Amino acid sequence: MGFYIDRIVPRLVDISCGLKFTEPTRRRVCAGLHGRVVEIGFGSGLNVPFYPPDLDSVSAVEPADLGWKLAAKRLSVSPVTVDRAGVDGQSLPFLDNSFDSALSTWTMCTIPDIDAALREVRRVLRPGGTLHFVEHGLAPDAGVQKWQHRLEPIQKTVAGGCHLTRDIPALLTDAGFDIRELDVFYEKSTPKVVGAYSLGYAAAPPARL
Repeated sequence: MGFYIDRIVPRLVDISCGLKFTEPTRRRVCAGLHGRVVEIGFGSGLNVPFYPPDLDSVSAVEPADLGWKLAAKRLSVSPVTVDRAGVDGQSLPFLDNSFDSALSTWTMCTIPDIDAALREVRRVLRPGGTLHFVEHGLAPDAGVQKWQHRLEPIQKTVAGGCHLTRDIPALLTDAGFDIRELDVFYEKSTPKVVGAYSLGYAAAPPARL
């Protein structure tokens, strides 16, 4: 599985997540990012063209060397400074309160310990900083959920550990985030089992007095 995960999955993700229909969604989720940004699951840099051009910097967290290499062309024309600053979303190499914004797009499905990753994002965000997200996860309809549970073992095998049944809003709330905006919908261009999206932003809790 090492060769498949290291050499095949990043290319599959680059192709499937780079389809034209994803662009309006990426534009929506990147709107409002500001200051210093940490992006969890940077992948092949598919969000780079949609970063606000006045960002101070982006610290990219991406475990796949091939994903970073595939991002080279996008990075070469970006007005925003992007550094590969970490490889594990579950253990971020940053000081507390280091970032103004965080970004996660179709990433929370694959991180093995998503609770630990969200605690880390909360830790490195300044109080009141915002996590912008779009993720697929547990569908709002019982019939779709049934198929998600049936297909999840296959999905995890072929898609690098991708889960179909994670409840994204609940995970964010349990990690201490305050969801400020949330749109739950089915992406029309994908099957419902993988197209149940949660898009919005959530704020890290304010500093204690």
